[in-house]
Amino acid sequence: MQCPAASALSSPPMPTPDAWPRAESMLPLATIVPWAAAAFALLAASGCACVLDRLAGASSRDASKMESELSPAARALVARVYADVDPSRLLDYHVHVVGLGEGGSGCYVNPHMRTWAHPVDRVKFLAYRSAGRIRNEEHAESEFLARLVELARGHRGRFLVLAFDENRDGAGRVVPEKTEFHVPSTYALRVAAEHPDLLVAAVSVHPLRPDALDELDRCAAAGARIVKWLPNAMGIDPSDPRCLPFYERMRKHGMILLSHGGEEAAVDAAEDQKLGNPLLLRAALDVGVKVICAHFAGLGDDDDLDDPARPRVASWRLLLRMMEDPRWTDLLFADISAATQANRTPEPLGTLLRREDLHARLVNGSDYPLPAVNVVISTRKLARKGFLTDAERDALNEIYDFNPIVFDYALKRCLVARDADGTEHRFAASVFEEHTALRAR
Repeated sequence: MQCPAASALSSPPMPTPDAWPRAESMLPLATIVPWAAAAFALLAASGCACVLDRLAGASSRDASKMESELSPAARALVARVYADVDPSRLLDYHVHVVGLGEGGSGCYVNPHMRTWAHPVDRVKFLAYRSAGRIRNEEHAESEFLARLVELARGHRGRFLVLAFDENRDGAGRVVPEKTEFHVPSTYALRVAAEHPDLLVAAVSVHPLRPDALDELDRCAAAGARIVKWLPNAMGIDPSDPRCLPFYERMRKHGMILLSHGGEEAAVDAAEDQKLGNPLLLRAALDVGVKVICAHFAGLGDDDDLDDPARPRVASWRLLLRMMEDPRWTDLLFADISAATQANRTPEPLGTLLRREDLHARLVNGSDYPLPAVNVVISTRKLARKGFLTDAERDALNEIYDFNPIVFDYALKRCLVARDADGTEHRFAASVFEEHTALRAR
């Protein structure tokens, strides 16, 4: 069926979705140029929901029927990627949950994302809503969670669901206009308790909030072991001396810091982007806190704080330097969430595959719901760069249409980097299992 707004916006009429090329050939949402985003916003605002669903939540087949309806080739690939792992030990360390306040959850998104007065923010919100299968915003939490649970059951493992604290200023006061979204720790803990076989909670506590230490104690008492930060979005400078009491309390409780590294696409201000510099996390390491740097700091560049000239260096190379420092061998880890996104390949993906000496300190993360956003990962680009075969690409695209979480896992298990002499490098199976030094509960 033709999009309702197509005849008013273009001539000749827009092709039906089945006739379009796969959206994977397009740029990820975070890198779409403003005029393209504005054009997309115009389409969406005009009622062209099929455009949105094609570019975002395009996975269209029943996840519960994946095993019975996959082609023989795709079924064989699924069997292959699970053959050498213990399903009871599979753990995805990076899964977002979101909401709009249903049932007093305390979740919310920035009001900019819910109005066409801010079209780019609105389009991002609608894309994420589509990817999470939220149809009725009054039931955003329950619909998002139902979809996550449905997909999770098809994967066989467990998932670390992330709370997300608000942006705060230097005095610890909430800054609503700089808070992209908020998921209270109480909500993450609650949904994990409702699905103990599938979900584990990571809490989120801003270190400068007035009740930071008391809140950390409450979370630890509730069984949480991992604290999630996104410094660029939350206004946290991990090197701020005022964080030291927080780190010391984390160490006392045996808690682990999962912190974003590198650029954050949702943040515009340069003074906030600099907070994603992975070198700043050394302050936590110095106290003895274990740190997982998310995404292997794979996007953007930062000041090299170890060089008086302060040259700009790719963020992931700064993290790699830290990973090679023997002082942090037992404390510093990284997750590979987002490593396959089109704006993060071929590097650092190629280096991560080849650096088999680091695999014992890497853990998997899907960054769900991003794998469900069709334009984010391009299997075409990965195949063109030699990370996949064409046959694997076809099977993976089929799997995506049933279950984006299984797709994300299977994709990473298929990835290969080949040296000139033919040597192949793949992620070790252990990367996808719960790390013995990073127990989530």
